Amino acid sequence: MTLDIVTVPCRSDNYAYLVKGPDGVCIIDAPEAAPLIAAAEARGWEPGVLMITHHHPDHVEGTAELKDRFGLKVMGPKAEEAKLPPLDMALSEGMNGGNGDAYTVPLDVPGHTLGHMAFHFPNAGVIFTADSLMAWGCGRVFEGTMEMMHATMQKLAALPPETMIYSGHEYTLGNMKFALSIEPDNPDLLARADKVKALRDRGEPTVPVSLAEELATNPFLRCHTPEVQKAVGMEGATPEAVFAEVRARKDRF
Repeated sequence: MTLDIVTVPCRSDNYAYLVKGPDGVCIIDAPEAAPLIAAAEARGWEPGVLMITHHHPDHVEGTAELKDRFGLKVMGPKAEEAKLPPLDMALSEGMNGGNGDAYTVPLDVPGHTLGHMAFHFPNAGVIFTADSLMAWGCGRVFEGTMEMMHATMQKLAALPPETMIYSGHEYTLGNMKFALSIEPDNPDLLARADKVKALRDRGEPTVPVSLAEELATNPFLRCHTPEVQKAVGMEGATPEAVFAEVRARKDRF
């Protein structure tokens, strides 16, 4: 892989990303400008593009300052254009671009917001999912429906299992506790819990994580399994119905 990806902690628990590839440097999301400017300047990088995943303030508030500093081109989902900072390019699914490992596929992943996008770099085997699929969880369903969010999870679950998931927040410890409440005896989950606790004890990010690990441990990707269905008392129910119950339990957790 020729992409150089830097995870940049922002605010209290956000992650943004600097991505350097054959086409130059892009930023994924703009929770705040200062950490991203510092990370870019420390490497002598000059970002040319900012790609925004969705309109929530904790993903866009650094946009104007980053544009002032770098003169970059701002891109984001056309479906949320009215709610976003001014866009130089409004993206829809199918507007793929870039070269080599920087080839980028915008994907519609609604549920958390109606126009949420993820940015898939299939040649490099990475995807930036922000608040759709998250490490050991998924975003709260604010604007969409449970059916919509479940469909998004299935869409992402169908990517190659070796795909590395870069999500938008450090929520993994809380998500871990919830996952353990659903599948306390899942050996993959228990092994991951030890690894995650060690990372956080060292102050290290718990992202990225492989899709394969998410498929084995994330309850929101396991609503079709007998184990999760039994855990929520819904044996034989549709995966969509089980997902709605699991998400509702997480909201109350």
